[in-house]
Amino acid sequence: MAPTRREFLKIAGVSAVGLVLPPLATLTGAQAGMPAAGGVSQTAPGPLPALRAKRWAMAVDAGKCPPGCRDCITACHLAHNVPDFGNAKDDVHWIGLERVDHVFPAEIHSRLPESFKRLSVPVLCNHCENPPCVRVCPTQATFQRADGIVMMDYHRCIGCRFCMAACPYGSRSMNYRDPRPFIPKINADFPTRTRGVVEKCNFCEEGLARGILPACVTICKEKALVFGDLEDPGSDVRRLLDGRFSIRRRPDLGTGPQVYYLL
Repeated sequence: MAPTRREFLKIAGVSAVGLVLPPLATLTGAQAGMPAAGGVSQTAPGPLPALRAKRWAMAVDAGKCPPGCRDCITACHLAHNVPDFGNAKDDVHWIGLERVDHVFPAEIHSRLPESFKRLSVPVLCNHCENPPCVRVCPTQATFQRADGIVMMDYHRCIGCRFCMAACPYGSRSMNYRDPRPFIPKINADFPTRTRGVVEKCNFCEEGLARGILPACVTICKEKALVFGDLEDPGSDVRRLLDGRFSIRRRPDLGTGPQVYYLL
């Protein structure tokens, strides 16, 4: 019995596909979308495993910071599209340098050498154990992850600045102007912000998700910044803090800052 017109077209279509594509059994692993030797796809290599911790923390060895060095600031601001408005009034910063006598006023006394008082140290969000900024945010734009990182949801931020008033460390900045025209070179891998949005350091959580340490840590040639899991006795930051005396900014406030300074 001769095939109908519909059956003939179906048979012809299948035959044409067979002429164009080689049999699946003859495809290489990469061509078939299968992992190559070692289990890694040659066509779509995956990212590094994400870095995870129970409690992220940073240690700053101030004695290793070369005078005038701003590598950590430059790397951080380039990675996160931080604008440069060129004036102190509109300044937006994720990390900056402050003199020791400004950062630790309670530790300063008349017998300290002037060179120590004038020493500059990096300052950034402390990712507090008990962050007051989280408590006061009316829209939950500021929230805390299980690993301790205090985050910002830029889409939820309404610019009320309650978080800025609550932060005792001055670690947050407000975009009073549109920041995009003042970004020297936009990094397409990180979102830009808008006017009326608050921003701050996020411990490079987007890098941690791709297996990369914070930009300020990786750029530092002197290894003055050490980052890791505070709950892991074998981590670099834990070993450093276990062997050296360290202080934190205003621990008396009960915020539990997780940036430690070795002076």
